[in-house]
Amino acid sequence: MSYWTAIWDVIWWFLTIFIFVAYLIALFSIIADLFRDHKLSGWAKALWFVFLIFLPFLTAIVYLIARGGGMAERANKQAVAAQAATEDYIRSVSGSAQGPAAEIAHAKQLLDAGAITSEEFDKLKQAALNRA
Repeated sequence: MSYWTAIWDVIWWFLTIFIFVAYLIALFSIIADLFRDHKLSGWAKALWFVFLIFLPFLTAIVYLIARGGGMAERANKQAVAAQAATEDYIRSVSGSAQGPAAEIAHAKQLLDAGAITSEEFDKLKQAALNRA
């Protein structure tokens, strides 16, 4: 076995593994999209799933061509909803959802406890008033 044959064998294995992993990513994206789509009936989802099992490559290509645009819209809608939920959670935990008066009161407590200086209190107070 020559040196170049061994290198081409390694390159072939890397290419094969890359294509297989890319296919698995596409397959799981398709399956996730099937469950995410509320307009598609249960029977249609089952039919797509059966075809993905028995004719995987052909079905994946057909699905991506036929339903790729809707797939992107559904993924985008889910990402926006997740972002909004995350922001709502952060607001509820941070205490800033209660308004500027609560933020100023909290900053005053920190000032009284000696955790912040009066300059930092003034900055926090001004920032709270600017957000109002």
